[in-house]
Amino acid sequence: MSIDDNLSDPIAQMERVPLLAALMAELKSGILLFWEAADQILRQCGVSLKAPTEATFSLQKNFFSLLFLYSYQRAGIVRSRRILYAATLQCLRGMVTGCDNLLDDEYKQTLDTDIPATGYRFRSVMDIMVSDRVLFQILMDAATRQEIANDRVLAAATASMKTMTRSGVEEAAEEAGITAILKPEEILQSIHHLKTGILFQCPWDIPLTIETADNKDQAPLLEGLYRIGIGCQIMDDIVDMVGDIQARRHNYVVSLIHHGPNPVEKDRLSKMMNLKNIEDGGPLYGNRFPEAIRQAAKISHRLLKDGLGALFSIEHQALVLPAIRFLEESIGVCHLIKEVEK
Repeated sequence: MSIDDNLSDPIAQMERVPLLAALMAELKSGILLFWEAADQILRQCGVSLKAPTEATFSLQKNFFSLLFLYSYQRAGIVRSRRILYAATLQCLRGMVTGCDNLLDDEYKQTLDTDIPATGYRFRSVMDIMVSDRVLFQILMDAATRQEIANDRVLAAATASMKTMTRSGVEEAAEEAGITAILKPEEILQSIHHLKTGILFQCPWDIPLTIETADNKDQAPLLEGLYRIGIGCQIMDDIVDMVGDIQARRHNYVVSLIHHGPNPVEKDRLSKMMNLKNIEDGGPLYGNRFPEAIRQAAKISHRLLKDGLGALFSIEHQALVLPAIRFLEESIGVCHLIKEVEK
């Protein structure tokens, strides 16, 4: 796999597509719907929520939400409910990000509030609680406006928990550290299937409780999203290999090396895993495991190409490679891929 220098500005290429520009406007409406509800809830708690900036609505920050919104459009969901689902996407994002923050002991901001910045764990807890309450509120409001049936509110709110819980259980199982390195196919079919594959289908949990569209229209879109999720997780594993070894988490690249045929890379991995403190080698990291990195990058690229190809309509197939390039850049594998291609 090579990185095409002609794709130097993938975001600009995507922003020039009329449909994507229209969907970004819908996404902005959905984000504002979420923000207004969150502001009302937090205000009653004595917490101030800062107003969103234009960067809040950028394609860079909302790329996955745009893909999900695109899938709704392709399935024939009407604009008013697409905006509603765009708001629910923000709720799911707040809950998933908050949970990831707590599990990984980090903080990626969802809501910009005046809660002390040093209290990042409580900020994550607030993000989760507020997002959950906003989800129920906007569903109730939609039912009041008769956009959805009253009996769908509780069903939709409940459905939003199912996939996230299955994914979260897998994350929780790794907290104490793994005791065995599974084979690559086992990583994809069991670990990454739950951790990321079905999580990328989670944005459809609520629409599937409300919409009446034929399943044959949704199935290929859901499969496409699944492949995109697995492809992204493999890229995450390339970037996070050292950290995953330290935390004793499942990692696809580690599995490729451990169960692979390259004795040099296997020996390097064995020595690395026996160290008490592993130093991240930065630019040299890829050079230590070039064969495994190349293999993982190739598989990730194929999954992303297949997934995005299934998601995008025929007239938008030219967006597949720019989208892959954007994901490679945002996840941070570009420099590693370049190293092993030298």
